[in-house]
Order: sequence, then structure tokens, then C-alpha cells
Amino acid sequence: MQEETQEEHLGKLTTRTLAMPADTNAAGDIFGGWVLSQMDIAAGICAGQRAQGRVVTVSVESMSFIRPVYVGDILGLYTRVVKLGRTSMVINVEAWVRRDRIGLREKVTQGQFKFVAIDDKGVPMPLPSEDELPDYVLENF
Repeated sequence: MQEETQEEHLGKLTTRTLAMPADTNAAGDIFGGWVLSQMDIAAGICAGQRAQGRVVTVSVESMSFIRPVYVGDILGLYTRVVKLGRTSMVINVEAWVRRDRIGLREKVTQGQFKFVAIDDKGVPMPLPSEDELPDYVLENF
């Protein structure tokens, strides 16, 4: 029997999904681009909640693929805000799997995504101050 990774995730569980056969590359592993897109979705949810509005991804500041993801793994994405600017923020994302839906739990990918808050016309807008945020957003710091 394999032991679970002793490392703990950093951040709040933001999304969870199941890796499916349609998401594989030619080698039969889950395609790295699929994992990246899932991470961007989770980071966008976190950033949108912090901005209390529309956000756009402006860069992937770092990305490390640690272990492969396989068909049948449950992919959980944990996010947290690690840096705030006037209109921008950096979101740390950790991707963890539960192997074959019930097995070993491992960290497979981590990255940092930069977002900018924008208004309805696509113009950058200032982030709200902490005292303007609902409680559920403050839990993610």
C-alpha cells in the first residue's frame, strides 16, 4: 500500500474535476495543457472573488509540472492570493490528485498566475480594499 504525501496543500479548495480519457496526450497521460487550463480557471475564480468583478489573466509567472496526472485521477485545485497591486494580483495554484478516485493523494503541479481587475470596458480598475470584501473572500488570504 502506498503512503500519502505528507506535504499539505496551501490555499482553499477552489475546483475539483475528474481526469477523463478525452484529456490525454499521445502517450496516454493527461495533457499538460488541460491541467494548465484547469489551474487558470481556478485562479480566475479566486481572482474574481478578490476583485469582486471581472478579471483577466495577464501572465503565468511560474509553472512546475511535478508528477503526471492519469485518467481516473480526481484533480483538486487550491488557490490563494499571494501578492496584491493596485489593479493586479498574483494567485498561487496547487494541483493535487487523488489517484484513481480513491488512492494516493499527491501534489502534481504548482504555478502562479497574474490577473488584472477590469471594468465593463476592459479598462484596469483598482482592487477593493479588504474592509470592502465579504467574509468568504477574506478566508483566502
